[in-house]
Amino acid sequence: MTAVLVAAGAFLTTLIGGIVAQRTGDRRHLVLGFAAGLMLGVVAFDLLPEALNSAPQELHGVPQALLMFAGGFLAIHVVERAVAIHRGHEGEYAAHTHGQGHAHGARQGVGLAAAGALVGHSLLDGFAIGAAFQAGGSVGTAVAVAVVAHDFADGFNTYTVTRMYGNNRVRAVALLAADALAPVTGAAITLLFAIPEHTLGLYLGFFAGFLLYLATSDILPEAHSPHPSRTTLLCTLLGVGFMWLVVGYAD
Repeated sequence: MTAVLVAAGAFLTTLIGGIVAQRTGDRRHLVLGFAAGLMLGVVAFDLLPEALNSAPQELHGVPQALLMFAGGFLAIHVVERAVAIHRGHEGEYAAHTHGQGHAHGARQGVGLAAAGALVGHSLLDGFAIGAAFQAGGSVGTAVAVAVVAHDFADGFNTYTVTRMYGNNRVRAVALLAADALAPVTGAAITLLFAIPEHTLGLYLGFFAGFLLYLATSDILPEAHSPHPSRTTLLCTLLGVGFMWLVVGYAD
C-alpha cells in the first residue's frame, strides 16, 4: 500500500508537467529543446542501464536489450518513412493540414503511439515502485524519488508529443490524464503480480530506441527550425543535466 501512496506523488507531478507544457505559448522552441534533453537523459541514464541490467543475455555477441533498442529506433523510423510523413514547422500547436488526409492521419497516429508508449512507461514506473518496495524500504524510496521527479518530464512530453503531431487538445489532455493515472495503476497491480525481469528489460530497451528517435529525428529539428538559437541548445543541455541529477540522486 505504501507503493500506491508514493505513486500518487507521480500522478501529481505528471499533471504538473502537462500543465506546464500547455502554457508555453511562443516559447515552444525552448520547451521542445528542453523536452528533447529530458528524453535523451531518460534514455541514457535510466532506460538503457535498467534494460541492460534486466536483460543482459547476448544474442550473437550483442545484449538482447541493445538489440531491442535498435529495433525500437528502426521500428518508428520505418513507420514514418512508410507513410511518407511530411514534417511541418508551424509556430503554434495546431492540426497540420496536408494535401493527403491519409498522411495527416498517419502522422497523428505516430503522435498517439508515442504518447501511448509514454503511458506504458509510466505504468512500468508504477511497477518499478511496487517492486522496489517489495525489495526493501530504502530501495523503494530511491526508486520513488527518481520516478516522481521524472514523471514531470513524462507528463510534459506526453502533452507535447501528442500536440506536436497534429492531435487536438482534447486528445492530448486525455492522454495526459492516462499518463498521470498509469503509475498508480502499475503500483496497485504489483500487489497481485510482477512482470518477469527479462521481459521488462526487453521492453525498456525497445522503448529507449523509440524515445531516442523521437528526440533526435523529430523534436530537436522541430525545436531549432523556427528559432535556431543558443538558448534552445542550452535548454536541451539543461534537460539532459536535470535527468542526470535526478538519476544520480536516486542512486
